[in-house]
Amino acid sequence: MTALTILGLIAASCTTLSFVPQVIHIIKTKNVAGISLTMYSILTTGVGLWMIYGFLIQDLSVFLANIITFILASWVLILTIIQRIKSSKNEA
Repeated sequence: MTALTILGLIAASCTTLSFVPQVIHIIKTKNVAGISLTMYSILTTGVGLWMIYGFLIQDLSVFLANIITFILASWVLILTIIQRIKSSKNEA
């Protein structure tokens, strides 16, 4: 593994792990009021495309970072949708 790959993996880890606190916060508090479904939908789509790109160019750091980020961003998106559905049922 080259120094450049290691640098990419470290950078990818930092940006990918930034999603973990949001996921934990939603799970603990069930509060999704500040989450933009449009933003997370666009982000998740973009990350999915970066994941495919990383796979196609065979770049380990791009691929791994984006597959993990895709999972975490999707989780935020799904949890937000579920919580908002639950909230709207409770209000009805």
